[in-house]
Amino acid sequence: MRYSLDNPRSYVESNIVAFTNILEACREAHAPHLTYASTSSVYGANTKMPFSEEDSASHPLQFYAATKRANELMAHSHSHLYGLPTTGLRFFTVYGPWGRPDMALFLFTRAMLAGEPIRLFNYGKHTRDFTYVADIVEGILRASDQPAKSDPNWHSDYPGQSTSAAPWRLFNIGNNSPVTLDAYVTALEAALGVTAKRELLPLQPGDVPDTFADSGALNETVGYQPATPVREGVERFVEWYREYYG
Repeated sequence: MRYSLDNPRSYVESNIVAFTNILEACREAHAPHLTYASTSSVYGANTKMPFSEEDSASHPLQFYAATKRANELMAHSHSHLYGLPTTGLRFFTVYGPWGRPDMALFLFTRAMLAGEPIRLFNYGKHTRDFTYVADIVEGILRASDQPAKSDPNWHSDYPGQSTSAAPWRLFNIGNNSPVTLDAYVTALEAALGVTAKRELLPLQPGDVPDTFADSGALNETVGYQPATPVREGVERFVEWYREYYG
């Protein structure tokens, strides 16, 4: 997200141009279903918790979130025009083995093992619905196996936000159990056996203070149920990190 403040054009290339290419490829190939990653960041300025798919997503706080919201709307146009079934999954703070090395968990682990300070924005008071990667994968597979369908109860006089008359739908996919950033670091300290040197900093531009997923719709539709508490997920990450990096 923060990189989008420095280089917004790269997000146009990835999330607008490239996603258009994916949609067009699916249309030309008559793909039976497209499942794609959206983000909890689309909820932007919303403060009602937990976030529901029926909440507005019209006030993004950074360009990254705006482009991901655009993906959802672009997918709807193809679902409406060409009958392409599309499912957007709004990921909530994914973490775990094989993640991107510029993400917080990697940065924190590397710094703590080196005896360097870690930066905690919003003074560590952020709450995040940290979702372990294996739970995310399980949800993706379940959602992908059930192509989106037209909602027979959808009506243009009172349009729902997550379904449509077109074969299009949106789901939250999270852990349903937010924790503070400080508690996340505490779990990492326990797994590493290292005490972090915390550098507490104010909220950054574009940051959403809190996230909390209501994943009830995904559970009801495909039986999604996250099974990995944060402490266990962080321990698994540390085991992988030690093995991978030696």
